[in-house]
Amino acid sequence: MTGRCLGLLAVVLTALTATANPALAKHAGEQIVLPGATSAEGIAKGAGATFYAGDLFTGDIYRGNLQRGTAALFVDAPAGRMAVGMAVDLRHRLLFVAGGFDGTAHVYDTRTGATVATVQLTAPPTVINDVAVTRQGAWFTDSVHARLYFVPISPSGALGSPRTLQLSGPAADVSGEFNNNGIQATPNGKTLIVAHSGQGALNVVDPATGASRTIAGVSVPFVDGILLKGGELYAVQNFLNQIAVVRLSPDLTSGTVEKLITSDLFQVPTTVARFGDRLATVNAKFDTGIPPTADQYEVIIVDR
Repeated sequence: MTGRCLGLLAVVLTALTATANPALAKHAGEQIVLPGATSAEGIAKGAGATFYAGDLFTGDIYRGNLQRGTAALFVDAPAGRMAVGMAVDLRHRLLFVAGGFDGTAHVYDTRTGATVATVQLTAPPTVINDVAVTRQGAWFTDSVHARLYFVPISPSGALGSPRTLQLSGPAADVSGEFNNNGIQATPNGKTLIVAHSGQGALNVVDPATGASRTIAGVSVPFVDGILLKGGELYAVQNFLNQIAVVRLSPDLTSGTVEKLITSDLFQVPTTVARFGDRLATVNAKFDTGIPPTADQYEVIIVDR
């Protein structure tokens, strides 16, 4: 998610800074409309070609199929919920959704859409923004406070009590209007990568201590959701209407923006999921206002 106020829009217009000479890949793209959505923000890959996408300000969840090009309402969320970043736990068939302003996380059954749990991570004011799932549990970012939240998942899929991780180092910087945003974990869950919107940077976080350091050489202004696959990281740069492809060093100390993916169909994309050689992102359309006022919201599909 991009921020709490319309003032960010003015900042964007005066700060469109490019990264250092990466290749530019422009794609025509395809789109899948989220029928009836009044806003959009998060997307997550499910089993096979299945994706889940959220209506940011109503909390509704859509389920779609990338191959068939279809999407339909899956969760008609109760009034008052939000749906920001999201991630799927395929082992236990659970969809974890960051709850935004009220400090919650919502967990849904990916088979039925039933609410498994609503977890209070912290008290408002806050923005619970994004989530990454590991074998041990789900990590959530807070864009207002210098902390992460962890919800344990047992081998049977039962959820444990949430706990808070206080951050130190560059990831603890909350001087901006909007700070920690997208999050990913290495396959073993022992290292977290957190996108910092205010810094336009990627920070590595130790999930045991909260200590952090910046990944050198990576400048990603307006970074939002991120996706880690092998040694590549995809960083959505929302108001720049592009996805940066970052090649990371094996020890995650440095990285290089190798390519920028863009499309004429992008209208403030926010988060990204990968399906083989294709990427799916969501148009949040925050350029129309916050809350946005567009007539339609869609998933955009481009080649990676």
